[in-house]
Amino acid sequence: MNTARDLAIVALDMAPDHTVEQGDLSLALAAAEVCDLIDAQALVLDGDLIAPSAQAPTGDRLLDEAASSLVRQEPYESVGDWLWRRGRGLSAAYVADLERVGLTARPRGRRIPLRAARTVPVDSAARRQAEERWTSGEPVLTALAGAAGIRGDSTDVAEDLADESVTTVLAAVGDAVMELEAVRQRRAIEDAAFDNVWRGY
Repeated sequence: MNTARDLAIVALDMAPDHTVEQGDLSLALAAAEVCDLIDAQALVLDGDLIAPSAQAPTGDRLLDEAASSLVRQEPYESVGDWLWRRGRGLSAAYVADLERVGLTARPRGRRIPLRAARTVPVDSAARRQAEERWTSGEPVLTALAGAAGIRGDSTDVAEDLADESVTTVLAAVGDAVMELEAVRQRRAIEDAAFDNVWRGY
């Protein structure tokens, strides 16, 4: 089960109807990778610290890349620090990787400029798996999607999860997304103030 890939596919599928902030999605993808690596027994959580286990290939390029980039010496990295470090530009990396392995394509047509063409998932076993998890309301995927702003809020779903490690990851990504939104709002206020000064107000 590859939650990060499934989340990326769901985000692309929902893109025409939902505006997803790339920063929020990147943080959620980094959180999904932690969940996947817990499942793969590539790491365990010690409180909110990520303690790596013996590294074994997962068969997924980006997930193996994530496992190899874990901090392997104490003091270990917190989940929150991992999200910010690993999440930088991660949504673009997943979109590019899905296209590289043939799970997405750009719509063909004369009226759509190549640069403006949005990448869309193609019919595949991976897409059907992602859709099945999404439509069934699978708790981890639904919670991460909520954190990314794809659907509602992840709080009610997180309360139904029994796995303490996953709950820790979801709490961390929720905090990170709120922090990122606060940064956006602060920048918007600063930009507005600068515009007013520039106009002489």
